Amino acid sequence: MPAVFRSDGLRPLSAVPAGWRGVVDHVRQDQGDRVDRLGALGVTPGAPVTVLQTFPGIVFLCDQTELAIERSVADVILVKPAQD
Repeated sequence: MPAVFRSDGLRPLSAVPAGWRGVVDHVRQDQGDRVDRLGALGVTPGAPVTVLQTFPGIVFLCDQTELAIERSVADVILVKPAQD
């Protein structure tokens, strides 16, 4: 998936570089069970995220939990920059 930068600042988690900090805006609902699993892990709207690694998979800190996911999963998590 190419990097998508929308005018509202939202982008998929898969499109941001290591070191990037932001918050989860939402998880695309067309993914069914994946949305529920991510929610159970704390990937919910408003959760702070820090990207630790982008290759070979996406490793990120969500609140205080470190998660490692495939790029296809990161594609459905829409994030926006942190408001410092």
